[in-house]
Amino acid sequence: MQILCEVIISILKISKGEPVLHELVKSDTNLPSETTERLLQTLQRDGLVYLLDRFVQTSALQRVGLAVRALELGADYERVSGFLEWKEFESLAAAALEMHGYRVTANMRFRQCGRRWEMDIVGCRKPVVVCIDCKHWRHGLYQSKFREAVDEQVRRTMALSESMPNPTARIECASWEEARFVPVVVSLMPASFKFYKETPLVPILQLQDFLAQLPMCLDSLRSFERAQRHLKIA
Repeated sequence: MQILCEVIISILKISKGEPVLHELVKSDTNLPSETTERLLQTLQRDGLVYLLDRFVQTSALQRVGLAVRALELGADYERVSGFLEWKEFESLAAAALEMHGYRVTANMRFRQCGRRWEMDIVGCRKPVVVCIDCKHWRHGLYQSKFREAVDEQVRRTMALSESMPNPTARIECASWEEARFVPVVVSLMPASFKFYKETPLVPILQLQDFLAQLPMCLDSLRSFERAQRHLKIA
């Protein structure tokens, strides 16, 4: 439904997470009032917006859900992803980890082997350390991009594991005697494959399910295990 897609894009474009008047959505899409109201009601029934009085409200989770719906309806990836803020992406990933009992550190910077590194999100729940790279690409979905992202995230995760234990690091696992570091790449939409080099590529809206299943599939994933200050590649 092309007109539903245009309503979704309009909400993403003008709301920026703040309530917006129905009238602004109608004006932006140039649709009749009745059509706009009907489509907004559809989005509310699908749990993608809140309608309160004459305002449309969206949470970070709903904005990502709207973006995914627009892409499913055939919208241009670059156009849609351009309306999402980087922090919306990261906050969703952090919230998913916290809901599963992880202590979260965002935008962690550290040094290892003379190089400066940064990890988007690190979630610690003893003995597992989930290391997430949030990919909010604005230039299409190519297998080569996913592969490059995985390779770089694996290197980051290995570097982080090698830098531990580190009592000066502001991270939950810094003083653990044992830890298992798992690299993960999170994206807006699914890749054409779910794993690359035993490293998962997880769509943001499926991250909750992935974390719920992680304890059961941990042994099949690429990870870096530190015990008694010695690194082992699992």
